[in-house]
Amino acid sequence: MADFIPPAHKTASPFADMRGHHVAVRTPDLETAKRWYVEKLDFRVVAEWDYADERLAYLAPATDDHFHVEVLGGGEPAPVDVRPYTDLGDSLKYAGYHHFCLNVASVVDTVEELRRRGVTIVTEPFELPAISRRLAFFRDPFGNLIELAEVLA
Repeated sequence: MADFIPPAHKTASPFADMRGHHVAVRTPDLETAKRWYVEKLDFRVVAEWDYADERLAYLAPATDDHFHVEVLGGGEPAPVDVRPYTDLGDSLKYAGYHHFCLNVASVVDTVEELRRRGVTIVTEPFELPAISRRLAFFRDPFGNLIELAEVLA
């Protein structure tokens, strides 16, 4: 397996202070999304607020205070794309947002637990040597894809 070595940091960049914080997911129903992330993934509700005709929430993984999923719920989201989120290959044919990724210690164990909790698994665990990772994909109740990644030795 090839070692994945990231390029050197660009410490002189005027954007050197940039860090990822959240990804936003639009859903028609905040309460359903919130309940799913809390019950299926053990996420925590960090904050909730109103904006226009929507209700929003930051949800964070069980022990991570640095990454959030911002769920935008309510209103009437449109257009409604019907994408084949039961097949990863077909999903790659569409432009725009595709998925967000969560790092885990074991993709195999995490997929097993997600399956036990009734979560739809889209892609069984597989290895991608180019980045030294084991990956799998699952989806939320609205069809949004979520990737799992495990760093391989």
